Amino acid sequence: MPRGPRLDAPGTLHHVMVRGIEGKSIVSDDADRAFFVSRMGNVSAVTGTKIYAWALMTNHAHILLRSGAAGLSTFMRKLLTVYASGYNRRHKRHGYLFQNRYKSIVCEEEPYFLRLVSYIHLNPVRAGIVGSIAELERYRWSGHATVMNRIQHDWQDREYVLGYFGQRASSARNAYLEFVTSESGLGCQPELIGGGLIRSIGGWSEVKSLRKRGEKQFSDERILGGGDFVREILVEAEDSVKARLPAASKELEAAERLARACEETGIMLQSLQGGCRMRECSALRKKLALEYVQELGMSYAGAARLLGISGAAVEKIVKRHHR
Repeated sequence: MPRGPRLDAPGTLHHVMVRGIEGKSIVSDDADRAFFVSRMGNVSAVTGTKIYAWALMTNHAHILLRSGAAGLSTFMRKLLTVYASGYNRRHKRHGYLFQNRYKSIVCEEEPYFLRLVSYIHLNPVRAGIVGSIAELERYRWSGHATVMNRIQHDWQDREYVLGYFGQRASSARNAYLEFVTSESGLGCQPELIGGGLIRSIGGWSEVKSLRKRGEKQFSDERILGGGDFVREILVEAEDSVKARLPAASKELEAAERLARACEETGIMLQSLQGGCRMRECSALRKKLALEYVQELGMSYAGAARLLGISGAAVEKIVKRHHR
């Protein structure tokens, strides 16, 4: 099954997760961590993206953000492409650093915002990287320390988070800390990152309750929220798609993916489009051909023009993948 398109309207609240390819590390030391966090802050400022919570782990990262005028995809492209290139240069490696596609969930602010903030900030505690919530207050690689005013990041919108807990900064911080502490006992919460109906409704217990009552709920695996919220988001997304020039937007997205992939893998664009038969070039053509046809809905001929191969070759790649 091809994955659905992203829901990327500016001003939307997203829970974003990025993972290392094949579960491998995306950071190797504190210099990498500092580079990732610095890049995240710089890009958020440039794109007008509001960041409320984040946690950088060894092989993945979580970010809770509200996209700016440029949308989520621009923010993520500017963050991940430059970081991956810098990481590869520093560690003298080639190839992809991140999994093909970051995971993003559109979130209904009420009642999920604070649960997501605490869930994300508690990642280092759940993973055993940090021994306690007290230690988390001074841990540099999670946004919790910034909310608690222990570490300064001007690009992180701590005031918005604390605004849920009161107007006075000190009492709001205390109330936030109490909330995070109470949430720490919940452990993993699959409804916040799971899929389909369970995510949309907010947990398996809610799904069972609805079924007992004979009620149906509108759902989508890309959205965390109630049925009305899910429906509203999908209607807005459909209207947005209808307003585009489909062919032009597909070609632009495809060209951007090609340039980004070549930069991340160290493959020359001219070589790939010129028929290079090296294993790395062939693998990249296959990957992009599948994305172009399955995700972007491009024709075989359209994908072939960008990849420097024939339409028949693209068709063969797609058919082999579905065997």
